[in-house]
Amino acid sequence: MATVQRTIDQGRGLRDLPLTMESLADLERLLRGHITLLLPQAHAATERLPHDSAARHVYISRTEAIERQAEQGLGEGTLSAHVQVAQLARDCQWLLERHQGTEALVRSG
Repeated sequence: MATVQRTIDQGRGLRDLPLTMESLADLERLLRGHITLLLPQAHAATERLPHDSAARHVYISRTEAIERQAEQGLGEGTLSAHVQVAQLARDCQWLLERHQGTEALVRSG
């Protein structure tokens, strides 16, 4: 998970780096890959929540939004690419935090 966090940190620190479209595309590809790996755990965690709970609704809404965002691509131009990568980094962070929380519950249970 350290690799995922490093990629997230790169995506969140974009304003500190002069990035080319090529490097933004590479970061987007890495973040989408991490999201693809983390989404199944997020879906599994959602299934364990009570069906009528607000938390379940939030998880479902958030994971669906993340899936849609990951499918959007970089768009036209550097600004659009920066915005997309930053959003994917936030989405990936959210998934990673839920994954780590789920792992902790499994280890303690």
